Amino acid sequence: MASKVDRSLTEETEARVKSGEIPKSKVESYFRLLDRIERELLPHEVIVNNQFTRWFKDAEFDQEDVKHFLVQFSVFSNLFIEAQLKKVINAPNLEAQHISKEILMNELGVVFNRKVVKPTSVDDRDSEGGLVGTEGTIEGGTFRFAAAHFEWLLRMVSFFGLGFNDVGKRRNGTPSTVFFCDELSRLYGSEDPHIAMGASFAVENWANAGFWKELIAGFEIFKARECPKLPLAFFTWHDKVEDQHAAHTWSELQTEYFTNEWDENKFINGAKEMLNGVLAFWRGLNEDRLKRNGQRRLPQAMTAARA
Repeated sequence: MASKVDRSLTEETEARVKSGEIPKSKVESYFRLLDRIERELLPHEVIVNNQFTRWFKDAEFDQEDVKHFLVQFSVFSNLFIEAQLKKVINAPNLEAQHISKEILMNELGVVFNRKVVKPTSVDDRDSEGGLVGTEGTIEGGTFRFAAAHFEWLLRMVSFFGLGFNDVGKRRNGTPSTVFFCDELSRLYGSEDPHIAMGASFAVENWANAGFWKELIAGFEIFKARECPKLPLAFFTWHDKVEDQHAAHTWSELQTEYFTNEWDENKFINGAKEMLNGVLAFWRGLNEDRLKRNGQRRLPQAMTAARA
């Protein structure tokens, strides 16, 4: 499902408009920006019509399909660290750098620091326990190797006979996966704050569009059908985090717009290019699965023809 444009002004913005700090003309231009977002970004194919995840949710796949998907997703997940580090380095101000560091360090294994119930088992620790809390701050948090997101994927892919060197590396990626990762580095990690903001906004709206839930639905069917002990923490955790982010995406955009200088065209173009990069990844996966499905059907068709 596509994100909906939030046209309400926050209490802080309302107060700044009332005091005259923000001119009404600036508010009008902000609403015109929202019109462009609604018209040019939110209808993007990767947000409203992700054909791969739509197919995946019904679990009409076999173990080879799952292995291929997990390898490609692991490459994206691991190379995302490069893009996030560039986002830290190129942050336009200290506050933005702190936010980017939160994401980077949590990816690497620094647990969010908040009061949690101590996990009672490995399963609890992997899903709902303190090791992978979804709220808080890395300030004062504890680093754990097992809390690194890539290690969650390693535990998952081990059920398919895959090891450390089979996943997560650039060499493991298909051309469409590598292209997506390079676009993340170029746009999401851009030195130009307007392009980086557009790419970040695009990533958030893609992530909020429900693709995590479609992947989880497929994995849960597959788990019940073929692999009861398959850990799904990587996917369920990210889904919960994106549900939280959804409520903040628009207020963050508004704060940025009324606080910093703004190049609207760079923002929109950065977002569009980022969405095209995301689409290339999912389109590549969809083409791969259609090709494999065709190859599986060919021997069956030949056997039927002989009969």
